[in-house]
Amino acid sequence: MCSFTLRLLLITLFSGKLFISTFAYAEEKVYIVGVVPQFEARKLTAIWIPILEQLTVETSLKFKLEGAPNINEFEKKFMAGVYDVVYMNPYHFVLGNQLQGYIPLVKDGSKKLQGVLVVQKDSPIKNVAQLNGAKIAYPSPNALGASLQMRQELHDMFNIHTTPVYVNTHDSVYLNVLLGDTQAGGGVGKTLKKQKAEYQQALRVIHKTTPVSSHPIAAHPRVPSSDIEKITAALMNMGKTEATAALLQGIPIQQISIATFADYEPLKNMNLERFYIKPK
Repeated sequence: MCSFTLRLLLITLFSGKLFISTFAYAEEKVYIVGVVPQFEARKLTAIWIPILEQLTVETSLKFKLEGAPNINEFEKKFMAGVYDVVYMNPYHFVLGNQLQGYIPLVKDGSKKLQGVLVVQKDSPIKNVAQLNGAKIAYPSPNALGASLQMRQELHDMFNIHTTPVYVNTHDSVYLNVLLGDTQAGGGVGKTLKKQKAEYQQALRVIHKTTPVSSHPIAAHPRVPSSDIEKITAALMNMGKTEATAALLQGIPIQQISIATFADYEPLKNMNLERFYIKPK
C-alpha cells in the first residue's frame, strides 16, 4: 500500500472515530439541574430525583441533580450559568435572567409566593413593632419572601431595626424559633406548610409579605429550544395525572402553569437591591 493511500485510510478512520465520538457525546448530553436549597439535602434529593427520572421517561433527555450546600453557593452557581435547568426564587430569576439570560418555563399557578414571619405560639410578641432590636432567623440574606422582602418590609413599613441570623434553610429557621434561639423567623407559606404538624401548631404567623409570582423552573438559553419545549411540555403533562402531580407537589408545585417574563416584572420595582447581599 502506497504512503498516500495509507495516509488517506488513517485520516478516514480517524475522522470516523472522531465523528462517532462526537455523535456519542451529543447523544449522552446530560443537563445539570439546580434547586434552591429551601430544605436539607436529603429531602431535596428525595423530592427531585423521581421528578428528573420521570422527565427522562417523557423526554428521553438526561438530567443530573447538582446540589448546593447553601443558598450562597447556589447563587454563585446560577450566576455563573452552571445550571442548565434550575428551580429558583423569583428574585433569583430576575438576577439570573439579567446575568445569564435564563428563560422561565413553569411555576405554581395556584398561589403566589408570600413570606411569613413566625414566633412561638405562646410568645408574648403580638405585633411586629415588638420585634424592634430582636434577633430574627432567616434562611439566607437573599431568600426572597423569607428574607429579602421581609427585611425590606420591616424597614420600610414598620421602621424597626433587628439582628438577622442566617441559618441556611427554611427548616432551620422554624427550628431556631421553636428552640427559642431567635425571637422570630422568616419563612414562606409553602415551606411552613411542609413542616411537621406539631411544628406548625407550635408557631404563630404575625406578618405576611406582599405576594409575588411563585418560584419558576427556568432554563439556560444554551439549552436548545427544541429541548426547552420538550421539558416544558413534560412538566405540564406531569400535572395532569395523580401520580406525577404528586411528585410536583413535593417541590411544592400544587398546580403547574406556564411562567412568563411578565410574571416577575413587579419585583424590579421593589428596590430589593438595598437588602441584597452579593455572594462571596
